[in-house]
Amino acid sequence: MRAGSPRMLREINDRAAIEVLLREGPLTRAELELAIGLSKPATAQLLTRLELDDLVVKAGVRGGGRGPRAQLWAANGGLAFVAAVDLTPHVADFVVADVAGVVLAEYRTPLPVHAGADVVGTFGEALQKVAEEAGIQREDLAHVVIGAQGAFDPRTGLLSSAPHIPGWLGFDVPQKLSDELGVDVLIENDVNLVAVEEMTAGKAQDVDDFVMVWLSEGVGGAVVIGRRLLRGATGGGGEIDWMRVPDPATVDTGEVRPAAGARFGNLVDSPAICRLAAAHGIEAETAWAAVEKAGKGHPFLDDLANRVAGGVANLVAVADPQLVLLCGDTSRAGGEDFAALVQEKLHELVLPRTPVGCASVQGNAVRAGALQSALATTREDVFGVVTPTLLGSRRPEGDSTRPRLQ
Repeated sequence: MRAGSPRMLREINDRAAIEVLLREGPLTRAELELAIGLSKPATAQLLTRLELDDLVVKAGVRGGGRGPRAQLWAANGGLAFVAAVDLTPHVADFVVADVAGVVLAEYRTPLPVHAGADVVGTFGEALQKVAEEAGIQREDLAHVVIGAQGAFDPRTGLLSSAPHIPGWLGFDVPQKLSDELGVDVLIENDVNLVAVEEMTAGKAQDVDDFVMVWLSEGVGGAVVIGRRLLRGATGGGGEIDWMRVPDPATVDTGEVRPAAGARFGNLVDSPAICRLAAAHGIEAETAWAAVEKAGKGHPFLDDLANRVAGGVANLVAVADPQLVLLCGDTSRAGGEDFAALVQEKLHELVLPRTPVGCASVQGNAVRAGALQSALATTREDVFGVVTPTLLGSRRPEGDSTRPRLQ
């Protein structure tokens, strides 16, 4: 096929139209014509062609105005289905959607994660239940993406840094689930998926390089360079809890302060923040409760911001990102006021004037990011639409000993 041939131009226009419909939802012919820059006859021919190929469907009409009601067109969501899961030690949060992104069912249930538990069987039962609620069978799912609190090594399929879900350790997670459940299962670090959602619908939509810092029960991070997640050689990119950071707290918490610096996770996880708060006279069971109790201007928040900034400074010094985003329960409790305080402390430690803000995506951002990742992979398979920022969860192409899941 020659470059610039009519066939190639049709394929380019068809793909552009589908991308717009997936992004914007149902549109009239006139709206689609404006979005992709084709003439009225060319857009009409394009829609006829895509309808014959079952790639687009009529989706009702748009009324209003004095003229006739206009036919709406949408990408055919019924061509494939996906599931996304936020897996935590306490509960698994499932969602099923069609390939157009329409949510069909949601389901939350505790799953056993202890060592020796039948994690594959119980996960499969929950996946079957939510699939049935969506009106399909588990085997109808094209892709399932799981967000988990740990580092995933794509070379081996193993999870690490996840002592809180021991039943999921020690085996090739995506391969075993894919083989035994009959669906294509991928797994990804939870904070990486929050970054994916922030790139899709949040403050990082137009940002090429940024880092995320998750402050909640534990500590996590994600690094995005050139709109791609930095995973590292073993999947440990962004595991910032292992950084060594001196403790700048101004009060004595009774803990040893190693000369080489403490582990960052031991300074800003929930128990550590509660101990810091107690040293300032604030009693709370969780870090986010302590932050809420403190209120603006409390010296406890000043000490906490110093601790967070000490870790963030390492990331900024290496990656020089355009933006730092704080997320997780503790960050949400502090809000933009706490983010501004971290920014102030950060700028005392590094030369770049990197802005610091709170992640803007509401709801379960881990599950939302997992859904975006599943949709990106499935849309590439079904429509040929590639979303580079959301790809990369599949096994490396060059690893012949670990076949790429199809």
